[in-house]
Amino acid sequence: MKESRANIIKSEALKLGFSHVGISKAGFLEEEAPRLEQWLSQNRHGKMSYMENWFDKRLDPRLLVDGAKSVISLLLNYYPQEFQNPSLPKISKYAYGRDYHFVIKEKLKALMQIIQTKIGDVHGRAFVDSAPVLDRAWAKKSGLGWIGKNGNLIHPKSGSFFFIAELIVDLDLDEDAPIRDYCGTCTRCMDACPTEAIVAPMVVDGSKCISYFTIELKESIPKSYESKMDGWAFGCDVCQDVCPWNKFSKPHQEEKFKPIKELMNLSKDDWKEITEDVFKEIAKESPLLRPGLEKIKNTIQFTLHNGGKPA
Repeated sequence: MKESRANIIKSEALKLGFSHVGISKAGFLEEEAPRLEQWLSQNRHGKMSYMENWFDKRLDPRLLVDGAKSVISLLLNYYPQEFQNPSLPKISKYAYGRDYHFVIKEKLKALMQIIQTKIGDVHGRAFVDSAPVLDRAWAKKSGLGWIGKNGNLIHPKSGSFFFIAELIVDLDLDEDAPIRDYCGTCTRCMDACPTEAIVAPMVVDGSKCISYFTIELKESIPKSYESKMDGWAFGCDVCQDVCPWNKFSKPHQEEKFKPIKELMNLSKDDWKEITEDVFKEIAKESPLLRPGLEKIKNTIQFTLHNGGKPA
């Protein structure tokens, strides 16, 4: 019976557009506990003080969902069909289209309703990168890939350009087995990182990461990184772009992730001249709203200082 329930959930998730689905038993993440503690104690989270909160809940989903028995991990592909002109202030591929939080929450809500209709009285919560859940750890545990040296989950047939989400439910399901790590001796991501943020295999110093500088950091980017920003205005894809496993990436089929052309085609001068009202209108459903226009303008001015161009 457990197996048929798991198959129903996986089948319905794929129908909703998710790329891959895996299931693991809800419990304490023993391997992750010391790693997270060390990462925080070494201040790898920089100014992201929220990472210090809810330490126990990050490691045990049973503290987030009463009676939790299973973690259903889901991947949604965002690899684009067309790419931004690299001479423009660069935007990370995941932010080309509509904010993934909205897109995935709609799918998770639909999946939960289907589970309740087809299986019965099931309770749980949906998570999309907005609560203390270690999503990559759960995806790894459920056999959806391994954690690469760049800290991203890598699927052996699809690469790493995925969003990760979870349904944590009070339903006992057959779990999937983890797979081995296939990175081998490759260090391309570590070698290519413009700011040397990947300080050891699977250890990313968030306080040195371009994505952190362009999105999370509220204050000015340290002057010492002025020549290392590689032309990025929002996020960074370097460690994924150089990963050999991403040769298996295939363009997504999600209509809502199609590029917002008005944002994709903005030059440095366009960004300098755009008003707050215009920005809010064209970016109303974009992840770029998170840092805001002023932050992006300051980043571009810093990144392309004195007419400099992306590497």
